[in-house]
Amino acid sequence: MTAPTLHPCGDSAISVDFGNVIDAGVNARVMALDRALAADPVPGVVECVPTYRALLVQFDPLATDYDVLCARLLTLATAPRDAEAAPRRWRVPVAYGGDHGADLDSIAAHAGLTPADFVAAHAAAVYTVMMIGFLPGFAYLGGLDPRLARPRRDVPRARVPAASVSIGGAQTAIGSVEGPSGWHLIGRTPARPFQPGRDPVFLFGAGDEVVFAPVSAREWDALAARAAAGDLVVERIA
Repeated sequence: MTAPTLHPCGDSAISVDFGNVIDAGVNARVMALDRALAADPVPGVVECVPTYRALLVQFDPLATDYDVLCARLLTLATAPRDAEAAPRRWRVPVAYGGDHGADLDSIAAHAGLTPADFVAAHAAAVYTVMMIGFLPGFAYLGGLDPRLARPRRDVPRARVPAASVSIGGAQTAIGSVEGPSGWHLIGRTPARPFQPGRDPVFLFGAGDEVVFAPVSAREWDALAARAAAGDLVVERIA
């Protein structure tokens, strides 16, 4: 197994880099190292943050030796992986198109599909949460059907509704809080991926799986009311 590259990030973090691509195999190695460090904590390690292709390992430089930590990370990163436990899988309701997904018609036409066929293709996949980033709880998903990919918008929007489902390049994502975006809006979930004061604060985690369940605008309204009252409105199916 090819060893990753280690990059110091200041005096208290190391990026363990497994590649420079968005790839399921690369991301699986990132997640495996994250699990290994959780199962066998290394003294001095404070937090680990998985991304598409690297694991950022934050450490206390007064509690561990840099060279010793690097050697330990390389050992864990190249060790044979044990059988992985099945990931959490969530069924996430989404209202596609209309007021919830302003770009659905145009992105479907770009793909040579009707909006209905585009929605069916998007909802047919099982996605992996490859990382959380950009905004708190924003979930980047791997597994998009290549037919549905489209370059990001030439002119980003300054404000995108919270919990929008969007496509940018070869990626799809579930947004969290309202914010700017150059991605194409295809739908919106009534679920709240980030909710301060709730347990859990973050609904999705890196390594989780997601399947989308299309719902009507009326169903979305009812589910949104439940979410406002504290219901997660997603279903864990594995």
